[in-house]
Amino acid sequence: MPFWVNQRLGLLVLVIALAALFGVLRPAFLDERLVLFPLLRDVSTLTVVALAQMVALSVGHMNLAVGRMAAFGAMFAGLGYDRLGLPMQAGLVVCLAAGAAIGALTGWIIARTGVSSFVVTLAMDFTLLGVVSLLYSTLTEDAAFTSRPPGIDELRSYSLADICVGPVCGSPAIPQLAQFTVLAMAGLGFLYGCTRIGRELLLTGANPAAAELSGVPTGRRVLLAHTLSGLLAALAGFMAAAGTGTFRASIGGDFMLPSFLGAVLGGTLLTGGVVSVLGTLLGTCLVGVIRKGLDLLGVGLESLNIYLGCVLLLALSADRVRAVVSYRKVVRST
Repeated sequence: MPFWVNQRLGLLVLVIALAALFGVLRPAFLDERLVLFPLLRDVSTLTVVALAQMVALSVGHMNLAVGRMAAFGAMFAGLGYDRLGLPMQAGLVVCLAAGAAIGALTGWIIARTGVSSFVVTLAMDFTLLGVVSLLYSTLTEDAAFTSRPPGIDELRSYSLADICVGPVCGSPAIPQLAQFTVLAMAGLGFLYGCTRIGRELLLTGANPAAAELSGVPTGRRVLLAHTLSGLLAALAGFMAAAGTGTFRASIGGDFMLPSFLGAVLGGTLLTGGVVSVLGTLLGTCLVGVIRKGLDLLGVGLESLNIYLGCVLLLALSADRVRAVVSYRKVVRST
C-alpha cells in the first residue's frame, strides 16, 4: 500500500479514535447540536484556510498573510452588505474577487522580484493589518459591519438536516457552511489530479529549474498559486464572518497556525511538489477534535496552544523525514 494511503488511513483512524475517547471521557462531546455542529462549522472554515496554505506550499512557497487576506476579503463583503445592500451571493463574489486580487499582487511581486515568499507575505501581512484596521475605523463606529443580508443567518445556524427531509440529505451535526468546503476541495482535487496546470504547479514546487527547462511558465504558476491562495483565504474569511454574524477587522487573526497544521499533517510537503486535499481535511479534523476535546476536559487556552505547537513540531519533523526518504528513493532508483 502506498505511503500516502497509509498516512491518510492513519489520520482517519486517529480522528475516529480520539473522537471516541473524548466521547467516553465527556459524553457531551457527541452532542450533535451543541458540540459537533459548532465543531464541524469551525473545521469547515479552517479546512479552507489550510487549503489556501496548501496551494501556496504546492509551489514551494508559504503564505504568512493568509489571515489578513481573509480579513481583507471579508471586509469588502461586509462593506457591500452594509453600504450597498448587496444580496449575499453578490457580496461573496466581491469577497472572492478582493482575495484573488490581493493574492495575485503578492504572487506578482514574488515572481517579478525573486524575493522569498516568506519575506513578501510577511510584509503583506503587516500591510494588510494596517489597511484593514484603518478602513474599519474609518468606515464603521464599532470596527465591524453588522448588516446581514437574507440567507447569512441560515448559513450560521442551519444544518444540512434543516434544509432536507430528516436524515436523508444530512445530519443535524453538519453545517451548511460545509458545502463551501466540499466545493473548494472538489475544485482543487480536480485541478491537481486531472489538469496539466495542476501538474505544472507541483513540478514548479518540486524542482523550479527542471520545470523551467521543461517549458513550464514558473512565474505564471507562482502567480496562479498565490491568486488561488488569496481567493481561498477570502472564502475562509467569509465563512468565519458568516459563522459569527459580523464582519470585523479581527477575522483571520488566529488562522496562521491552523493553516500550516492542517496542510502539513495531511501530507503536503513544505518544500513543494506534493499536496493532499483529502489529507488536509483529515489534518484539520484532527486538530479540531483535539482542540474541542481538550477544551471540554478543562484544558486552558495557554496549555492548548502548547499542545498544538507540539503537534506542529511533530508534523514538521515528519515532513522532513518524508522528504529525506523520497530523496533516497530517487537516488537509489538512479
